[in-house]
Amino acid sequence: MRVLVIEDNESVASMLEMFFIKEGIEGEFIADGLEGYNRCKSGEWDALIIDWMLPSMDGMTICRKIREEKNSVPIIMLTAKDSESDQVLGLEMGADDYVTKPFSPLTLMARIKAVTRRYRPNHQDSMENGTLKTKHFQINKDTREVILNGGSVPNLTPKEFDLLYYFAQHPKQVFSREQLLEHVWGYEFYGDERTVDVHIKRLRKKVGTPNQPFFHTVWGVGYKFDEVVTLHEN
Repeated sequence: MRVLVIEDNESVASMLEMFFIKEGIEGEFIADGLEGYNRCKSGEWDALIIDWMLPSMDGMTICRKIREEKNSVPIIMLTAKDSESDQVLGLEMGADDYVTKPFSPLTLMARIKAVTRRYRPNHQDSMENGTLKTKHFQINKDTREVILNGGSVPNLTPKEFDLLYYFAQHPKQVFSREQLLEHVWGYEFYGDERTVDVHIKRLRKKVGTPNQPFFHTVWGVGYKFDEVVTLHEN
């Protein structure tokens, strides 16, 4: 696994470097935001670990620019900001997860494994195998390609794809936020259920319409995937 860490705190970077060596991860560490952003574009990475506050270019800007370029590499934000609005903003900019400082290396390792587990970049064009078909979607688990009504959906993050695929496997089944965190993220967020809400909101924007959001809120319970057309969805 190759992981790029953009972090200007030397003690944090040193701690992660030692832990990566122990775990057999090939890590590259850069302390400057702009330099890290350019390095991200020039290499192939299994995951990016990006600090929020960086010299030259902050982590939020890096994350936003990466997603604007349709790069779906998994991103974990490191932040000392623990307010709900800051964390939600990071997710809305395209981060797949966030870890609040101070943190345990074991916690970060669990997050890295979770966001990369089902991310397998594959440039094959074949849609013959591993394709899940619904009324409107064709979702290929191997190539991670999504076709919606005959057109490609190119800008899904790894976790957005995982969430869409899981829902499409269970049409009309209602899931709580806790269940989605367990089955899609693969670990406990310890109360950070708004992560699910942010990803649902982004999926609605990317694949849905006001009358056909695909992801429906079941008040007091959670969400379900349904391709029905509705005139009353909020």
